[in-house]
Amino acid sequence: MNTLFILVIGIPLVEIYLFIKIGSQIGAFNTILLILITAVVGVGYARYEGFNTLKSGLAQLLRNEMPVYEIISGATLAFAAFLLILPGFATDIVGTLLIIPFSRKIILYRFVKKKKNQFKSSKNFIEGDYEDISDDNDKKI
Repeated sequence: MNTLFILVIGIPLVEIYLFIKIGSQIGAFNTILLILITAVVGVGYARYEGFNTLKSGLAQLLRNEMPVYEIISGATLAFAAFLLILPGFATDIVGTLLIIPFSRKIILYRFVKKKKNQFKSSKNFIEGDYEDISDDNDKKI
C-alpha cells in the first residue's frame, strides 16, 4: 500500500519537476513537441517490436516449445508503450529502456532472477509421518 501511494504521488512530482527544468532550457513549445514526438515514435517502435516478439513466439510454438520469454516480453512491451503514451520524461526514459531489446533482456533477467530467489526462499515444507488406518470390516466387503 505504501509503495503504491509513493508511486502515485512521486511519479507526477518527478514529471512536473522535469517539465519545469527542461521547459526552462528549451522552451514550452519545444517541450510539448518533444513529449508528443516521443509518444508517437515510441508507440510505433513498440508496435514493431511487438510484431517481432509475436513472430518469434509463433515460431517457438511451431517447434512445440513454450514461448515463455516472448509472453513476458510482450507484456513488457505493452507496459512500455503505456509509459511512452503518458506525458513525461521519466516515464519516457523507462519506456524506452523497456522497448530496446538489449536493455529489456537485462531488466527481465534481473527481475526473473530476483523473483526466482524469492520463490526458492519462500518454500515451506512440513515433514511428518502418516499411518493408514483401515478397519477389518472394509476388507471383507
